[in-house]
Amino acid sequence: MLRKSALIFLTVMLLAAPAANLFAADAAAPTVDSLIAKNLEARGGLDKMKAVQSMRMTGKMMMGGMEVPLVIEMKRPANSRVEFTFQGMTGVQAYDGKSGWTIAPGGAKDPEPMSAEELKDAEEQSDMDGPLVDYKSKGNKVELVGKEKVEGSDAYKLKITLKNGDIRYLYLDADSSLEIKGESKRTVRGSEAEIETTIGDYKEVEGLLIPFNLQAGAKGSDQKQNIVIEKVELNPTIDVARFKMPAAAKAAAAAAAPATGDAKKPDPKKPPQE
Repeated sequence: MLRKSALIFLTVMLLAAPAANLFAADAAAPTVDSLIAKNLEARGGLDKMKAVQSMRMTGKMMMGGMEVPLVIEMKRPANSRVEFTFQGMTGVQAYDGKSGWTIAPGGAKDPEPMSAEELKDAEEQSDMDGPLVDYKSKGNKVELVGKEKVEGSDAYKLKITLKNGDIRYLYLDADSSLEIKGESKRTVRGSEAEIETTIGDYKEVEGLLIPFNLQAGAKGSDQKQNIVIEKVELNPTIDVARFKMPAAAKAAAAAAAPATGDAKKPDPKKPPQE
């Protein structure tokens, strides 16, 4: 359930050969739906996953010798917030299901709207269950395109075409059925990048298996963001206001409140005008 949001997960686009050719030597090739069913079962089961209405993950991101504390909060149906501290300054990335905003550490103090690309990523990352759960009703298309080695382990490679047309690849370990790698292409600072994420260190939290380690970065680069989760809370109380842009929330409250103190009080010395 830990969304590879946390920041980027992606990577190399490979042309998919027909599944019949890729599995010609495997008479018992699994179907997409059977692989997804095994994945959901391995994660703890769909009922337990759907029972989680909110989640808070506390950990740190390590890159280039630096450690950045972070807190990731999610709440159904589609709210997410990542808050991190860098050199004593706080940064925020939040999405409320419709709009997204950011506060950059060391930048403007007031929140700023996300760019169109950031907003698209935030919408995807706010899906607590991931693109495989209820993929048809979400408008996603999933194809089985091969079986490859991932760090020495056999893994089924799924091609996921999201409703918006973006493509993701997800690798399921052939033995455990858990997600172990994701890849795709994304736009980072105006340039397209191939990014990959390795997913691991699964731990059980209230009957659900959740990855506590993710490493994300450009394909072929030694510079990776290593996200280490130290604590996971399921169904904590999270106010939806945490996902709303503060300025917008204040403006809405001011518009709804009755005017006070601005109206001119009548002068008791003057007779009322007819």
